[in-house]
Amino acid sequence: MPTGVHIQDARAQLFDAAERVLLRDGPHALTSRAVTTEAGVAKGVLHRHFDDFDAFLTQLVLDRIARLSSLAPIAGIGTVVDNLTETLTRLFSSVAVAIVALITFRDDLRHRLRQARGTGGVPLAAEATVMIGDYLRAERDHGRIAFDADVDTLAPTLVGAGHLLFADRHAGPPDPEAVRRMVLTVLATALP
Repeated sequence: MPTGVHIQDARAQLFDAAERVLLRDGPHALTSRAVTTEAGVAKGVLHRHFDDFDAFLTQLVLDRIARLSSLAPIAGIGTVVDNLTETLTRLFSSVAVAIVALITFRDDLRHRLRQARGTGGVPLAAEATVMIGDYLRAERDHGRIAFDADVDTLAPTLVGAGHLLFADRHAGPPDPEAVRRMVLTVLATALP
């Protein structure tokens, strides 16, 4: 690798490379060498920006968690079922499923993420559950789901079932109608 070449936003370049490796080859293949090779940079670039590889992975996951807000559906627009179907599809068509697998695969990463986030649960999935729960509460306030709907059960059920539909990265994404059916089934008693 050439040295002395200035890299524009090395962190973003490394994060994007890690995401590509993770999506293409899975969590077992995600190494510092694989990331730097994919990014086309010297291995020292990663270690210049991060203390170690687990610190890099922690920041990668936190960065991807921060991006979740861009997926949040807007209450009162469209239909609840369509909004949730689209949100879950966008969430799990992204790197989210692979990141959950990565977190499960690496004990030290889970520990560092718990410390950084100050909360338990599976990182990214927990934040997605909060996002879906907030959306369902807003729709309940709009009268578009039942007043007595148990949002605290519906949100993790939607995220968990969505994750299961998208979890097999080799089979490809599920049929959009399968995602919609799942959302309809989970919300069956909550829709007016």
